[in-house]
Amino acid sequence: MSAIPSETQSYDVVAVGAHPDDVEIACGGTLASLSDQGLRVAIVDLTDGEPTPLSPSPEVRLAEAKRAAETLGVDRFVLELPNRRLFDTFEARCTLAIAFRKLRPRVVIGFGGKTPLASPDHWQAMQITDAAVFYARLTKWEGHFEGLPVHTISKQLYFRLAFEPDQLDAYPGKITQDISATLERKMAAILCYETQFPPHKRQVLERVRAAAILAGAEAGFEAGESFVSPRAIGTPNLVQSLFAQDYHPRT
Repeated sequence: MSAIPSETQSYDVVAVGAHPDDVEIACGGTLASLSDQGLRVAIVDLTDGEPTPLSPSPEVRLAEAKRAAETLGVDRFVLELPNRRLFDTFEARCTLAIAFRKLRPRVVIGFGGKTPLASPDHWQAMQITDAAVFYARLTKWEGHFEGLPVHTISKQLYFRLAFEPDQLDAYPGKITQDISATLERKMAAILCYETQFPPHKRQVLERVRAAAILAGAEAGFEAGESFVSPRAIGTPNLVQSLFAQDYHPRT
């Protein structure tokens, strides 16, 4: 886990959260699965998540985040935007757009809606991410992005926190990743956050597990994580996409 590197990289997938543990809860199983398949995957946290009630210091929370990323097999970068005071500002948009121009992901995954009664940072993170995906490809504005070359992000997906109500049905495209083989790593990564999930809050993890089992059951998997696309998901080969790795053309 580190600051965004000064030199440009090439990631397949970057998942953006407002705080360390957001991404693990929302799509940790997917990121672990993609990493196992050889894809280059990273998490970008907009804030360090501190202060929080049970964490003694930002250093403790960041150490937990580092262990969680290692558990999933992904890289992690933490920006320096303010927790609890995260707002969709021009400066925040540029900060994340600079990260995108350096990490150069093919796919960006982030929040897809509000989280009522939870942190308002989540909603702000969605708006910042949407804007940064757009800003990353803007030309004739290099002065706002450290002179970095433009980068067009090919696909953007939205996630929801596993224990929040599903508010993503309005989007035109939905897809579910099979995390049957990585559900336990997802749970282990969440458990790395001992300050956020002490014993008296462990019932939250059961809700996360149940949400994964339900999402998987809807798609015929033991466990899954669902995402939506702001645009319809297309395919050049309908049958191959329907059967994925089980597809074998008849001869």
